[in-house]
Amino acid sequence: MSGVKKSTSAKIRLRGLLNQPDNRTCADCGAPDPKWASANIGVFLCLKCCGVHRSLGTHISKVLSVALDEWSDEEIDAMIEVGGNSSANSIYEAYIPEGYTKPGPNASNDERRKFIKSKYELQEFLKASLRITSGKDSSSSSTQSNISGKILDTILTNSTQKEGMVEFIGLLKVKVVKGTNLAVRDMMTSDPYVVLTLGKQTVQSTVISSNLNPVWNEELMLSVPSNYGPVKLDIFRFRLAWLGVDWVLVFQVLGCSNSFYQVYDHDTFSADDIMGEAEIDIQPLITSATSYGNPEMFGNMQIGKWLKSHDNALMEDSVVNIIDGKVKQDVPLKLQNVECGELHLELEWLPLDQ
Repeated sequence: MSGVKKSTSAKIRLRGLLNQPDNRTCADCGAPDPKWASANIGVFLCLKCCGVHRSLGTHISKVLSVALDEWSDEEIDAMIEVGGNSSANSIYEAYIPEGYTKPGPNASNDERRKFIKSKYELQEFLKASLRITSGKDSSSSSTQSNISGKILDTILTNSTQKEGMVEFIGLLKVKVVKGTNLAVRDMMTSDPYVVLTLGKQTVQSTVISSNLNPVWNEELMLSVPSNYGPVKLDIFRFRLAWLGVDWVLVFQVLGCSNSFYQVYDHDTFSADDIMGEAEIDIQPLITSATSYGNPEMFGNMQIGKWLKSHDNALMEDSVVNIIDGKVKQDVPLKLQNVECGELHLELEWLPLDQ
């Protein structure tokens, strides 16, 4: 039973990512309702574009079905780390020439093949300094590695980072700790997940089923631009609209043994219910961290504070501390525009040279 629960949890996490607005259309042609994904690139695809991705080889794109294939936790983690179609396209399509037209849902196979090969294999729309090469030598496991992950790592470790015209000054690690007394959005409970937005970036936690006091203890990462604003937080109830067959039972005969699999058939999604929102002012954290420089030179101490007021969501003053050589901040939030609910976060500032 533990294997079934693990598989079900993985499917829910993947479905949560697919449910994001930017992932409801194909990353390459914009066709609606994609049911395939490139696990190592981190994008969702329609059936037609999926066929072109397969032709590139797994050293470029490893294609899996969202519903029918078995996904590893590492593959799902990689998809979530990339952040979905918008995040991936902001990298892979950053330098599309002016006047160039992407293929649409009704494009020919030749048009798709030319665009997809240029986008992922030749990396023609990528900043030249971020291009990576991966040979087809099957003896090397590194050719199966996460291509988008490598590009993101490059972006986040350069001392003067730029993505398009955006310059990044550091990383913000957000640990979503737990929720308390969240709003009911079902008959008796809710299936909450947290979405964080900073600029054009959006990251999402996993879905916790049937729990008004969920414990995530999940770390999400955001890159911080030089002209940063507040981090916007939304918490939703995950909701599915069921159409057709609710369960698909798949039997696979291997020799003398029978393997039984249960596959969810989630054909259509409805809009998720809002369960509260808040804004997080990250200026006290960043100002305190940059004022002290290398935190490893100091012992544990308080270096800053974000004060509770009538116009923010804090439940109490939020203190910035140096703890074991790291700049961290506890953030207890009262969710806004909702009847009840609290959320506890932990922030950590990571300078680019760390």
